[in-house]
Parts: sequence; structure tokens; C-alpha cells
Amino acid sequence: MHRGKYFSTSSYYDRVFDTNGVKILPGQYYATTENSVITTVLGSCVSVCLYDAVNGVGGMNHYMLPGDPEGNGKTGSGSARYGIHAMKLLLQHLFQLGAAPGNLAAKVFGAGKVMDGMSDVGRQNADFALGFLKDEKIRIAAVDVGDIYPRKICFYPATGRVFVKRIKNQALSPELMQVLLPPVACSDTAYMRIQG
Repeated sequence: MHRGKYFSTSSYYDRVFDTNGVKILPGQYYATTENSVITTVLGSCVSVCLYDAVNGVGGMNHYMLPGDPEGNGKTGSGSARYGIHAMKLLLQHLFQLGAAPGNLAAKVFGAGKVMDGMSDVGRQNADFALGFLKDEKIRIAAVDVGDIYPRKICFYPATGRVFVKRIKNQALSPELMQVLLPPVACSDTAYMRIQG
């Protein structure tokens, strides 16, 4: 299976949920058939969680900007930092793993306006994700975007179950990023489950 340079290999063991986990960073994605958890932390970035619960296949991406300014969207050879490429890479990998297009559902997260005075790139990221899913006729099962908070996402790709923790009243300082981004366990009590 081709995984490429944008496929995350940051695995860890989650003691809280007693399962293997993978952490994805901006510009990465992960897809699997394993019963595991995928985690990421989002500010203005967006993650789209795609899953086929019938076949037990799912994955998540983490992109920073909606489109590629160099116009490589048609070639599929651009960076996964851009939504157009992140979505294509994730979909292609899910189909290789056995996902059926008619079974796919999506949950969309992030797009927070976490810094005052900045352009609302998060809104652009969310609009891109929702438009892409509509164009591809993929059912949207849940959306948690916008507001001012960063989010930590714990996604179970085989079932589509998601837990979200909104990180309130804290700036994303380098010290906080060090605390949030290492592979830490997802505690059920600190997260709200996203229904859908």
C-alpha cells in the first residue's frame, strides 16, 4: 500500500482507551482498517474524518488552507497542507483499503478563529470541506466548526465515533503546543462525544 510522505507514522499506545493510536500533524493524514484512535489538535485548521462503518475503514486529515495557490489541484501532486490535496489523498487511500463510496460519511472539525485580528482562514477551510463533501455526494454526519477555541479530536475510524475537547481560555503558545501535540491519551471524561 502506497502511503507517501503525507501519511502519518506517529504511533503511540493510548492507555485510557487501551488501544493503539496515531497522531497527525498539519499537512498529514491517516487511514486504516484497524480498531485504533487517530488524534490531532486544531486551531484554524480543519480535519475531515471519513469512515465506512459497514466495511470498518476510516481516516482523518489535517489541512491548513483550502486551495493550492500554485493550482496543482488537478494533478493531485500537491501538499496535504491544502484541503484539495488532503481530501484527495485521504479518499484514495480509503478506497484502496476497501471503503465503498456509497457507505462513506464525514465529520468535520476545527476552523476556530483562535487569534484576534487575523483573517478568518478557518471559515474558508470549513467552507471548502463542506463544499467538497457536497460535490462528492458524501453524507455529512456531524459538524463542529468555528467559534474561538482550539480543539483536540479523538477519532475512531472503524466506527466513526469522535470525541472533541475544546481548549478554552488558553492561547496556543509554544509551551502549550508542546503539551498538546505529544501523543497523549484521550480521556473520555474530558471530551464531548459528537453524535452522528
